Amino acid sequence: MTQHHDVIAQARAWLAEDPDPETREELAQLLDPGDPAELADRFSGTLQFGTAGLRGELGAGPMRMNRAVVIRAAAGLAAYLRREGHGGGLVVIGYDARYKSEDFARDTAAVMVGAGLRAALLPRPLPTPVLAFAIRHLGAVAGVTVTASHNPPRDNGYKVYLGDGSQIVPPADTGIAGEIAAIGSLADVARAEGGWDILGEEIVEAYLARAETVLTQGSPREVRVVHTALHGVGGDTVSAAFVRAGFPAPVAVAEQAEPDPDFPTVAFPNPEEPGAMDLAYATARAVRPDIIIANDPDADRCAVAVPDGGGAGTGWRMLHGDEVGALLAAHLVRKGATGTFAESIVSSSLLGRIAAAAGLGYAETLTGFKWIARVPGLRYGYEEALGYCVDPEGVRDKDGITAALLIAELAAELKAAGRSLTGLLDELAVEHGLHATDQLSVRVSDLSLIAAAMRRLREAPPVSLAGLAVTSAEDLSEGSEALPPTDGLRYRLSGEVDARVIVRPSGTEPKLKCYLEVVVPVADEGALSAARERAAGVLARLKSDFAVAAGI
Repeated sequence: MTQHHDVIAQARAWLAEDPDPETREELAQLLDPGDPAELADRFSGTLQFGTAGLRGELGAGPMRMNRAVVIRAAAGLAAYLRREGHGGGLVVIGYDARYKSEDFARDTAAVMVGAGLRAALLPRPLPTPVLAFAIRHLGAVAGVTVTASHNPPRDNGYKVYLGDGSQIVPPADTGIAGEIAAIGSLADVARAEGGWDILGEEIVEAYLARAETVLTQGSPREVRVVHTALHGVGGDTVSAAFVRAGFPAPVAVAEQAEPDPDFPTVAFPNPEEPGAMDLAYATARAVRPDIIIANDPDADRCAVAVPDGGGAGTGWRMLHGDEVGALLAAHLVRKGATGTFAESIVSSSLLGRIAAAAGLGYAETLTGFKWIARVPGLRYGYEEALGYCVDPEGVRDKDGITAALLIAELAAELKAAGRSLTGLLDELAVEHGLHATDQLSVRVSDLSLIAAAMRRLREAPPVSLAGLAVTSAEDLSEGSEALPPTDGLRYRLSGEVDARVIVRPSGTEPKLKCYLEVVVPVADEGALSAARERAAGVLARLKSDFAVAAGI
């Protein structure tokens, strides 16, 4: 009973200073007549600020995303920037079309100006890459984008970048978190009633002008594309980028073209989720394009689908993120790219072979573009979760729009030569071996199940999987010279083929994620079909055996 009274007291104190009438009403209804379980859930702690910033379900209370939480986060960021000698510097703020995104962006601007910094809002809901570009373009000391990317409709988030245009990493995240924790009463946070700038469309034009530079002048542009924005903010910017670059305007999936925070046609607004691409496939069957391109709602990710037998307009297959990553790498090599190619550790090892064959540098990082973007001399970076950085000097983060332009250029060049994206993948498999990847992803409602699975694997690591011997087992939480510590395990296997398994908790969703790779040598194109069948069999057995080993 005492604990319940404590929660009631916390809730009443929160209610007294909540600046948002909607969440005040919501919390008042929970207090009268009282919902102990729901109140306990909302006041069991606070949303933790980390290298992904903040992300959570909208609602009242410190364990939800709301204006009170955002104002504290903004105040903590402002205090950190001032402590680091950036008082008076510019903070650029972007936002998507989710519920409360614009409110959170304006609250952030008010806090920054109140703290003596300068603030500039993007002119309207825009893709995250436009914000990442604007930071470097305008010489800002930091940037914030309000988005929950591909999370469910009930969520929102708060992502922070520093002045180099890349997302925060340790120790900046802990420094900001410490300043947030030091904020007292919300009434003590100075919030200006104005004084920030609202940028004009010229910032979008500047982004589009930079995006066009990823293409080779005079390269083929004749490729027909169906595009879906998945109810996000990428549609207009993608269309403008394509037309400006000289491509035919993409054919939009009409039902998903306009921003809609309810994401009504999909269970999850993520191209990788089952059913998310169904309307794009239906549109493609009607208009018979060369390829389909999909962005997630904030357009920092890019998915590609290709005709799958029978010619364009019949069947379609979504390419794995690793396949798109290899295609873009091969295209950049052919275009004469120099520098370092980088990827996250859960992405396909094929990138390393492509880089080595081209005499280019190669690096592995932890998952997330906050790490990939910081690789010295980076020329190209990707991760299997549909994230690609093809212009690190322009956007030091994943960018689904420039990636879409570059994959369209490659498709157009191959089409002009009577070839295809799938044909190029075949050529890469013959040259470097067939690298087949897959995932085992388990969504849970009880996060303790993930911790239990990781503990089980550490206490009793598998010695063989899918008939392959485990030749090494690395606990990534111990860190190494190449990688900072992270909660993950990596297994390398050998036998009839080579394989790799990495397991880790998702950083943004309640999932345990296992990343699988099988490498099968290929003598010539005639051996590809058998190699694919062999790889698929090993991947299926890996999934089954690893699920048993992890107890999931």
